[in-house]
Amino acid sequence: MRFVRFLVLIAAASILSGVHAQSALISPPSGTKTLAATLKVYAFPGAGQVASQQSQDETECYNWAVQETSIDPFHVANQAAEQQQQAAQQMQQAQQSTSGSAVKGAVGGAAGGAIIGAIAGNAGKGAAIGAGVGAIGNRARAESQANKASQQAAAQSQAVAKTSAAQMTEFKKAFSACLEAKKYTVKF
Repeated sequence: MRFVRFLVLIAAASILSGVHAQSALISPPSGTKTLAATLKVYAFPGAGQVASQQSQDETECYNWAVQETSIDPFHVANQAAEQQQQAAQQMQQAQQSTSGSAVKGAVGGAAGGAIIGAIAGNAGKGAAIGAGVGAIGNRARAESQANKASQQAAAQSQAVAKTSAAQMTEFKKAFSACLEAKKYTVKF
């Protein structure tokens, strides 16, 4: 009976040591993204490079790619965000000017209508009609201008997005070429 217990303990110890040995081979994720992962470039160390070497290689390749392409992805992203924010502000300003134009049109129309109504014998009625016509006319013009501004802002935003995407692709090609020269398998 003692011998059986001894064998069970040895078997349990060997199983536990095997689990421990396997877990030592698998390292948990560090929780921080590599430079390549941040750029959505996947680099596998083909020559067994350790994480610190990969980080150093990625930094060198990043700097080389910036020098070769004159494109800095982080600058491109910030620039695109600023341009999209400007386009949104332009659209908002165009919408605000639409409502202000209706009021201005009503005031102008009322003045013109009052003059015409005075000539016709009823300044108050002329002012009311003029205010309505002026408000409608100015609002329609303002909406047309706002639509044009909105379309221009949308076209500008799309152009910025296309340019940014093309620049990022160009940069990733250079970055990947450098990493491949350093014996990494790279996909983006």
